[in-house]
Amino acid sequence: MDATKQEKNKALVLEAFDTLFNKRDYEAAERYWSPNYIQHSAHIEPGRDGLFNLIRNTPATLRYEHQLIVAEGDYVIVHGRFSGTGRPVAWVAADIVRIENGRLAEHWDDPSDLPELSLYDRCDEQIEQGDKRIARQPKHQKCS
Repeated sequence: MDATKQEKNKALVLEAFDTLFNKRDYEAAERYWSPNYIQHSAHIEPGRDGLFNLIRNTPATLRYEHQLIVAEGDYVIVHGRFSGTGRPVAWVAADIVRIENGRLAEHWDDPSDLPELSLYDRCDEQIEQGDKRIARQPKHQKCS
């Protein structure tokens, strides 16, 4: 049985993310991102080149791991974490991608989970500062 459109789109996004973020194969990544790619994230320069340049300027230790992926029609939402960024904690993000003609055509992300706002970061800061001995808590629980 053939995979559904949603299953194909999810696989496409995961392959694209792995190719760019983990393998850093920019030539191969061009096959996944449309040359007319629209970037809606305020912290990333416009277009495909803006995203690729951002990754080129991150540490070689950058690693992306997804935790949850859902799709509806031409849209895929993937929730995951970027580690090895040079920061003391991982960057957790929800990315929304629109697929067009088998390529990533448009992107938005959830800026509420930027590292400086993340509940994980507040917990990790407390651990690093030694003011409390706590374990890392699930995102929707308070650190105490």
